[in-house]
Amino acid sequence: MLSEFRSFIAQGNVLDLAVGVIIGAAFGKITTSLVEDIINPILGLFLGGVDFSQLKIVLKEAVGTTPEVAIRYGNFMNTFIQFLIIAWVIFLIVKLANRARLSSSLAAKE
Repeated sequence: MLSEFRSFIAQGNVLDLAVGVIIGAAFGKITTSLVEDIINPILGLFLGGVDFSQLKIVLKEAVGTTPEVAIRYGNFMNTFIQFLIIAWVIFLIVKLANRARLSSSLAAKE
């Protein structure tokens, strides 16, 4: 069983997946920083100094030790912007890969 596990782990697809997950996690951190540290302050400046992470609709105020109940739509906006950036980059990567695959298949036919 140990040798089967070792051969499974040594397969290229598993290693490629592991590398992809690690790079994806790092890219997620970069995207989070881009949105929170660069894009949102610029948007906030144009909107009169609004901090997006603090935007919320309070449904029930905090009372004593009971925290407030709020819809934090500013955090949702941050996450949505991050998603759009990641989706755009993935779209560009797939488009580039398809173009490279098409070029190589055309070159092989010649």
